[in-house]
Amino acid sequence: MNYPLIATLVSAAMLLACQAQSQNAHTESTAVYAQLNTTAGQLQSSATALVWLDGKGAVLQQWPGVFRRLKALPQTDGSLLLAAIETESNQLHWWQLQGKTVQRSGKQLVSQLVVDDLCWYQSAENKQLSLFLIGDRGLGEQWLLAQDSSFLAAPLSIRTLNLPTDATACAVDQQKGKLYLAEGATALWSYNAEVEADEGRALIDVQAPLGKLTGEVKALEFTADKRLLALQEEPALLQSYQTKGDSLVWQKSKTIPALESAEQLGLSAGILSLVSEDGQHTQLKDKAYQAQAAVLPERATLPMQQLRPTLETVAVSYRGDAIDDPAVWQHAKNPDNSRILATDKRAGVAVYNMKGEQLQFLNVGRVNNIDLRYGLQYQGKKQDIAAATLRADNSVQLFAIDAEGEVKTALKFATPFTDIYGLCLYQSKRSGQTYVFANDKDGTVLQYQISSNGQSWSAKEVRRLKVPSQPEGCVADDQNDLLFLGEEDVGIWRFAADAKADPKGELVIKADGEVLVADVEGLALLPEQNGKPAYLLASSQGNDSYVLFQTTAPYKAVARFRIRLNAEQGIDGSSETDGLELTTLSLGKGFEQGAVIVQDGRNRMPEQGQNLKLVPLEQVLELLPAH
Repeated sequence: MNYPLIATLVSAAMLLACQAQSQNAHTESTAVYAQLNTTAGQLQSSATALVWLDGKGAVLQQWPGVFRRLKALPQTDGSLLLAAIETESNQLHWWQLQGKTVQRSGKQLVSQLVVDDLCWYQSAENKQLSLFLIGDRGLGEQWLLAQDSSFLAAPLSIRTLNLPTDATACAVDQQKGKLYLAEGATALWSYNAEVEADEGRALIDVQAPLGKLTGEVKALEFTADKRLLALQEEPALLQSYQTKGDSLVWQKSKTIPALESAEQLGLSAGILSLVSEDGQHTQLKDKAYQAQAAVLPERATLPMQQLRPTLETVAVSYRGDAIDDPAVWQHAKNPDNSRILATDKRAGVAVYNMKGEQLQFLNVGRVNNIDLRYGLQYQGKKQDIAAATLRADNSVQLFAIDAEGEVKTALKFATPFTDIYGLCLYQSKRSGQTYVFANDKDGTVLQYQISSNGQSWSAKEVRRLKVPSQPEGCVADDQNDLLFLGEEDVGIWRFAADAKADPKGELVIKADGEVLVADVEGLALLPEQNGKPAYLLASSQGNDSYVLFQTTAPYKAVARFRIRLNAEQGIDGSSETDGLELTTLSLGKGFEQGAVIVQDGRNRMPEQGQNLKLVPLEQVLELLPAH
């Protein structure tokens, strides 16, 4: 046996194996996992690092780790926001690049989901910068990074999303506030990107033969010319959808012969970078391949302002539509002991203190709207009065509130309504009489006079009013004997509140779909004070906002605002508001000048049952025109 020959062959084989391992290691370390072109150079990730190269290939900066997803958002100042996930640690990294300089950077561990993709959203109207993180098992989160052009100390998870189980990729239309999502090879979907909006899922495309999808979508990008690009894995194929109005329409397909399969898509600076799972990469050059940049706020004649809550009540224990309308009661001697009453349309009336804690629950049944006034005699004592509509039996329930804020049931009286709904109280300054205005969904409004003999209360119908369709919210101006009533789909009516006045009303404010967007829900009054006129506050439910109007002709809108999240206190904003309240009375520490209290229809951070949000009144007063 030729042992030297065998030894030589073994040695050669070992050498070849080592060379192959070395070559494989080199290939693995240099294979491109993701690629993105910028105006200053190129970003390229491999098995060891994310590298930032200038136009000549020189390394400007590098960050160790495995980065398989790179997402960019051009800014109006010429800088570039970049985000990526380091897959080994599941850490979110972000940078702001200005020319060849890193302006800022940060990283944050993602603990709730394994991230498959991410995408930027910069809300121009709400001045918020956020990232969507798309994970496995149908999980998704929206993280806030900056607000009012100021970056937070650390990203804040502000919304949880329920997504398809096999969600693979995402992109955002910055202008329309739409999040686009790929569900593997099955479908393309759109969602609302605004944090306080309903997710509002809509179908864009499905798998062939019913649709145009022929393979798994691995990456999405939205272009400056309003196209959605969807990259299919195998065979490598680029689907293009063009924006038409509020929808997307399939435009064309483009094969990518340079790649057998495709995994990643990078869009910037007129170059489309495509990368396969095994590190193959190619580029498509076209001036149309430009990433959609952040959108500047529109120069509206009545800009959308942003207020922030500083207190919220505990959430109801169950999900769905529950809380509807609040009322607020001031403790005369100690405003810190004031109370908030809120209707729970499934069960009764909740009473909260000024820490947001629930103190009482009066299980009176399905209540809808509530209001209160001060100074009636009841059971031999001066007590305050609240009234609420009971939908189970079309009645009105009165409550007595004692000097310490304890609430108890009092008179309950029937109405002729078949579907009772909204309600408000009116207390005439001239006569001192207290009245209840209650309405039916058919547009009928009944005015009841509430009388007290010192021991009990009684109710008497004194007048009927009418609007053409369903009303709900209403508020009385006690100083000027006026009633404002919201006709949900139409606008706001004005009536004389006096019991002997002409019952004919006037539609003074229309829901125009821009400033005031149906449904018109809660109404509240900022009364005349210190020589300044009164203003009417309305919940513009259709766009999650609030509008302040003049209470006299021409009933001009003077300010509009949203209640946005308070990142410092961890309180989310409000949305889909039904009822609201405004008071100029002190409610204690933090609310010395009064407060605006609104129902929050979609309670975030965390996702839970509905509650109330409180905003110090001075934030609203700052929006008013100078007089």
